[in-house]
Amino acid sequence: MKKQAMNKPNQIIVIGGGASGMVAAIAAGRKGARVLLLERMQRVGKKILATGNGRCNYTNSNTNILCYHGSHPGFASDTLRRFNSEWTLDFFRELGVEPRMEADGKFFPFSNQAGSILDVLRYEMEQLGVEVICEQNVLKLKKQGSGFLCQCADGKEFPACKVIITTGGRSAPNFGSNGGGYKIAEGLGHKIITPFPALVQVRLNAPFLKRLKGLRLDGEAELFIDNESHRKEKGELLFTDYGISGPPILQISRSVSQFSKSGKDLFIQLDLFPNWSQEELILLITRRIAANPGKPIDMHFIGFLHKRLIPVVLKEAHIEEIHSPCGELTEKEIRCMAALVKAWRIPCTGTQSWMDSQVTAGGVDVSQVDPHTMESKIVPGVFFAGEVLDVDGDCGGYNLQWAWASGHVAGESAAGGTLE
Repeated sequence: MKKQAMNKPNQIIVIGGGASGMVAAIAAGRKGARVLLLERMQRVGKKILATGNGRCNYTNSNTNILCYHGSHPGFASDTLRRFNSEWTLDFFRELGVEPRMEADGKFFPFSNQAGSILDVLRYEMEQLGVEVICEQNVLKLKKQGSGFLCQCADGKEFPACKVIITTGGRSAPNFGSNGGGYKIAEGLGHKIITPFPALVQVRLNAPFLKRLKGLRLDGEAELFIDNESHRKEKGELLFTDYGISGPPILQISRSVSQFSKSGKDLFIQLDLFPNWSQEELILLITRRIAANPGKPIDMHFIGFLHKRLIPVVLKEAHIEEIHSPCGELTEKEIRCMAALVKAWRIPCTGTQSWMDSQVTAGGVDVSQVDPHTMESKIVPGVFFAGEVLDVDGDCGGYNLQWAWASGHVAGESAAGGTLE
């Protein structure tokens, strides 16, 4: 039997208790609004606990619009300008979180615990009187008079004067993101840019992957699409039994995911010696051979390449007699070897699934959303924030920065606050 709606039509409802949803609730609450947050999972903020390998990389000092992507990448510029990384550091410092800056401008809680971020957000919501109801799966948003009615899967209905949709995307569904916000938005007439996984491991087509599983090395990865360079990133690479991972791979994975079903040829080119030129490598290999020409070829490369990598690279360079004396290597073979480790091309077949992805690309078409308030242009009184929108950032704290900033804008705007 359908339960009666709660008699609080003047309340703001936030649908989704992730990063953007909690900040939206806090921002609205600080403006004096009565706020109800509805969360589908058993508790709020589960995905926050998994970010930054459990440490929560919650912003980045290098934040700028070039770190963000989508059909209209400039949409986020105004929000990120007004609510930048310095604002985020101040916001969380006020809540009790001391920052620790690490490589590449990444900020983590000084406690090194993602739970610190979640705990202070939950405490602030409690202090502001934000009502939180978990295990409420909102399926539909219905216009009712001058407000709205949130209709849930269990038959419950919650009235609101304004609604903020912060349901996330489809990535990591085990933490609560199942794409449900897209259906709510579509029901209101909003267009959805087809979502696809981003910041995700890449699948490769190569026979040697099981032999290299678990191997880590520093290098450079460059994505080519139809023989045109698309993006290049440097850092630690990790081979897996299905392909490759690591921060550089996560950065270029968005384009792999986007174009993997386009019929275009995709491959990743690895540079295992990004700080050396090919000619420098040739001279080094030649000097090593001259110092001990009788050493077997496979032994010759120990101390130069990872031991597990040597037989694979030699085979890829078409050097078959790996136990022969290295002095028998021809100039052509040496050049082939140097060329391979500088530009090792491996075909891509796509990416891992939604379960493995950290963020969703695509989402609610931002051309139908006001970039200054996050309010719907077609349904006044409805606001969006965070990953549900067609805005996604690079790896390194950029997506959480967008969540905090857009959530704050949506919360203040819904509560009628004046943005400075």
